[in-house]
Amino acid sequence: MKAWSLFTAVLLLGAASVSQAHDHQATPAAKTESKSVTLKGEIVDMGCYLGHDAKGMDHKSCALKCVAGGMPMGLLTAEGKLYLLTMSHENADPYNKAKELAAVKVEVTGMTMERSGMNAVEVTGIAEAKTATK
Repeated sequence: MKAWSLFTAVLLLGAASVSQAHDHQATPAAKTESKSVTLKGEIVDMGCYLGHDAKGMDHKSCALKCVAGGMPMGLLTAEGKLYLLTMSHENADPYNKAKELAAVKVEVTGMTMERSGMNAVEVTGIAEAKTATK
């Protein structure tokens, strides 16, 4: 009986130390640096853009339908960088306004994030991009 109790105690201690080591190793890698920025680009629906490079005013009506149906939105910059748009838990209004601006050039303000190669911005502000006048 003593051997069984000792074996169980050693097994539990070993499992706990492995669990703590795993948590310690996973935590730094799981963190993502975030900073507030203003990004310019076009609102795209992620499904059509990733699936067949659909963007621009020719795709506007489809993008509006897709976004209204729950398709995730992205911001495609002039440099070709794509950001997944995420909603701020404190104020969903800017994100919801973005849904109406599919295929439109905008300025998005928010916190940027990156994880596993995916770029995202938590939308805290949005406005149609100002066009340069001659």
